[in-house]
Amino acid sequence: MSELMDLYQEVILDHTRRPRNFGSLEHATHRAEGHNPLCGDRVAVSLRLDGDVVREIRFEGKGCAISTASASMMTELLKGGEAGLLQTVFGQFQDLVTGRLIEPPEDLGKLVAFAGVAAFPVRVKCATLAWHTVKAALQNRQQPITTE
Repeated sequence: MSELMDLYQEVILDHTRRPRNFGSLEHATHRAEGHNPLCGDRVAVSLRLDGDVVREIRFEGKGCAISTASASMMTELLKGGEAGLLQTVFGQFQDLVTGRLIEPPEDLGKLVAFAGVAAFPVRVKCATLAWHTVKAALQNRQQPITTE
């Protein structure tokens, strides 16, 4: 089990050091900002939808390793998929990081690396900030969201 935990930690560190889909997105059709006042993490998520398909998704901001890695992996998962996928996967991801999901479905892919977050409840908001923000973007919410 230790080797598996080491692998999960390496995945998170890799996405923290080299976040995928990081930066601004010109001509975004949807955008939202999020803030975790508890630790200071801030994220903005921008998407370009073509019908219900996420053609492009990017994020910007500054946050802890968990927040940055989660945003990076989330964008990888959603890019090229249907926007409706977010609801299903976000529910599974939230159950994973809160410890309510015992057997993670294969749909989560590398996101299972965040299973250890359940042992640190204060970090759940870090892991889910980008997810709440992209959900707000898809709902065209104008006010920044907060994890509080």
